[in-house]
Amino acid sequence: MQDLAFVGSSRDDLRAFPDSARREAGYQLDKVQRGEQPTDFKPMKTVVSGTYEIRIKESVDEYRVFYVAKIGDTVYVLPAFQKKSRKTPERHLSVGRRRYEIARTHAGE
Repeated sequence: MQDLAFVGSSRDDLRAFPDSARREAGYQLDKVQRGEQPTDFKPMKTVVSGTYEIRIKESVDEYRVFYVAKIGDTVYVLPAFQKKSRKTPERHLSVGRRRYEIARTHAGE
């Protein structure tokens, strides 16, 4: 099982999700740690190759968690946020890129 590391404010951001969305995000991240695929995810090459987005739908709200699992033996959680528009805002993509670089540095790559 891979370790799980939160980069920047991602842990606090995830904790701010409503209870059911937070539980679902935790369940999906646990699957990733065990080498399984999340139920609803997609590659986020616009962040960086190897980054994925877990998609969580709660009635009318949607939540996203970006992660990268191919840096050493750790799954790095990048941004976690509520998605309010059809297209992912550039600010979330930028945060993902910056946090990816932090994770890479942390892992010594």
